[in-house]
Amino acid sequence: MTQSAHLTPVLVGIGVSTRREDDWTRALEPMDLMLEAVEVAGRDAGHPTLLKDTQYIGVPRGRWSYRSPAGEIARHIGATQATTVLASVGVLQQSLLGEACARIARGEAHTTLLAGADAGFRLLRAQLAGVVAPERQQQDEPQQHLAPKEDLFHPVETRAGFEMPVGLYAILESAYRARQGWSVDEHRTRLATLYADFSAIASANPHAWSRVLLTVDDIRAASARNPMQAFPYTRAHCSTWNVDQAAALLFCSEARAAELGIPRAKWIYPLASSESNHMMTVSARADLTRCVGARIAGEAALAAADLCIDDIDLLELYSCFPIAVESYAEALQANPSRPLTITGGMPFAGGPFNNYVLQASCRAAELLRARGRGTALVSSVSGMLTKQGFGLWSTTPGPRGFVHADVSAKVAAAARTVEVLAQYHGLATVAGYTVLHGRGQAPRGVALLDTPAGQRVLTGSDDAALLARLAGEEYVGRVMQVDGERLAERTP
Repeated sequence: MTQSAHLTPVLVGIGVSTRREDDWTRALEPMDLMLEAVEVAGRDAGHPTLLKDTQYIGVPRGRWSYRSPAGEIARHIGATQATTVLASVGVLQQSLLGEACARIARGEAHTTLLAGADAGFRLLRAQLAGVVAPERQQQDEPQQHLAPKEDLFHPVETRAGFEMPVGLYAILESAYRARQGWSVDEHRTRLATLYADFSAIASANPHAWSRVLLTVDDIRAASARNPMQAFPYTRAHCSTWNVDQAAALLFCSEARAAELGIPRAKWIYPLASSESNHMMTVSARADLTRCVGARIAGEAALAAADLCIDDIDLLELYSCFPIAVESYAEALQANPSRPLTITGGMPFAGGPFNNYVLQASCRAAELLRARGRGTALVSSVSGMLTKQGFGLWSTTPGPRGFVHADVSAKVAAAARTVEVLAQYHGLATVAGYTVLHGRGQAPRGVALLDTPAGQRVLTGSDDAALLARLAGEEYVGRVMQVDGERLAERTP
């Protein structure tokens, strides 16, 4: 066995757990979902005992309060020497994937494990029953705790009440629509058509949360079952996070896989992991219509294996909201007629909070094994398209072994920002906008505008007549009157 085989990571075990219990008392809490997925990954590798030799365990934080889920996993599988890691929200899931593989490539470990889970459906069912679903308590701490260095929201966004990402994504969507020259009505049909295609793919995915086939009209039209969230996004355009899903990925060196006799048909090679951790808040982005980080990180991942996007057999673009799919597809120069998801996307396959990339990577490995050949590219997003990443997978090893590329500095050099004002009075040009809809709340318009001096201002309106026009006409590029936190039509 060559030395390079000891430094070549391979994915040998995948585990996915999807459960749906209407009675929340019968549902598994997130930790148990994780443990179930880990056990499945061990069995999938054909060597459950491989788990106890794990030297690195990474977990992305979900909507749970566990202090060290990686420590719980280590105790459960008997991995007493494993380094335990917890990654906070705002850390790319691809960063954990990259590190798990890089540890093997650097010779620091021969076996690594990632696992994550969220049990949003359990939380919802308990809430509907008027109770709080309990979780086990942990006293230990992870050996490493990864956290983003900056806030995901700009202070003006927080002040404007942006607690959820959907509104900011919808603002980016409007800017993209205007650059493409699509009418508001044409754009809505395009989005619904894209996601109807995703729904069809989910209907054939055995792990999908919803395999019900939705039509273009089902997705496009707002209704009681499909309410508008942030124009033009209905609920069917948004990630479905009230799901009980978990995933686990078990890696080891090529040499160890051979020594254990794990069949080569099981081996999936991680060729590259690329990531940009350069953070720009939405309001400060000079260009709301392009994602420079996706372009640079995508180029780095493909170049690591001397591939272009047309060489990729399976493509999974992060699909929390449509603009994430559209901007990444454009950045990669992907043929828009090709399938852009292998799972069916987060609204239909399920978008467990802060764990979808692990779910999608498991599906990529599953499909590559079934094909017996080929490559897969899985994208990653953190925040509001704030951080970008890609994982490149193959049934055969790459020309350079595993490549771990952090392109943050290159993205920072290429990205442009503008000053964001806390207050502004005067005329300004709409750069992007949306109309927010909340249960039991009146609709509210929110817009980002560019001042004549090239600064940016965030403001809004609750004027019903203006909101109706915002949802029916193109307002990007129009000059409006801004009076502090109030937006109005320009007076003659």
